Amino acid sequence: MTSTITLAEALAAGTVVLDGGMSNQLESAGHDLSDELWSARLLAEQPQAITEAHLAYFRAGADVAITSSYQATFEGFEKRGIGHDRAAELMALSVESAREAARRARVSRPLWVAASAGPYGAMLADGSEYRGRYGLTVDELERFHRPRLEVLAAARPDVLALETVPDADEATALLRAVRGLGVPAWLTYSVAGGRTRAGQPLEEAFALAADVDEVIAVGVNCCAPEDVDAAASTAARVTGKPVVVYPNSGETWDAEARAWTGRSRFTADQVTGWQQAGARLIGGCCRVGPEAISGIAGTLGAA
Repeated sequence: MTSTITLAEALAAGTVVLDGGMSNQLESAGHDLSDELWSARLLAEQPQAITEAHLAYFRAGADVAITSSYQATFEGFEKRGIGHDRAAELMALSVESAREAARRARVSRPLWVAASAGPYGAMLADGSEYRGRYGLTVDELERFHRPRLEVLAAARPDVLALETVPDADEATALLRAVRGLGVPAWLTYSVAGGRTRAGQPLEEAFALAADVDEVIAVGVNCCAPEDVDAAASTAARVTGKPVVVYPNSGETWDAEARAWTGRSRFTADQVTGWQQAGARLIGGCCRVGPEAISGIAGTLGAA
């Protein structure tokens, strides 16, 4: 069912389960995501596949679905010949697809929809979302993000997921861009060790969100599982807000080959430590599928 309480209220009361990676679930269903638009391409071509992927996670125990709009930008769609109005429709459809999955899940627990807004580098589709430092000013990044955030907010998700942010400058731009939209947000950095991907200390990066009323949770995503504990503790200490964590499996993305390498290091029993470190919204990102989310839900339910 759709939620009768807000996500912020749920986080104040306990721990909430996030979904896992959209791309790996779509690929496991046989969909080719080699396109620069990644999963956003299916919004135009096979939106039912997006709904089915969300449904798999809800049925696995996820309470929150993150929409397939991570790589959905006006600029990215324009490269594919999709005009502004149609692009806006597809962004809104990403929210509706997740809502439809929540309706079809037919579960008694509350379910929420998080509208994904990936970093500028995701639009470039060259791996630069793992580096940051695009050569753009904060003002330029804000002008890039605000129009699509307005469209996503108008579709009335429960929260905006400002995710996989590699750079504190881009976080500053995103935090400006969500002001006045009327929808809460969470902010998650992609990190390596105790720093953002662009090399800034996490204490400074998290501090940017500490006094932003729109932000209901801060944390990390799309990082190695072993980077979560320290980052979660830092986020909780610096901001006093609930912490959100959803790391990758531990495999590494090869941007040139557009493939994952290495082995998975993600296990459901790690989440207890994350919870103790302050995490209240816990799931997985790339290469973390429904089986792992089911394990997280089981572990948190037994905690």
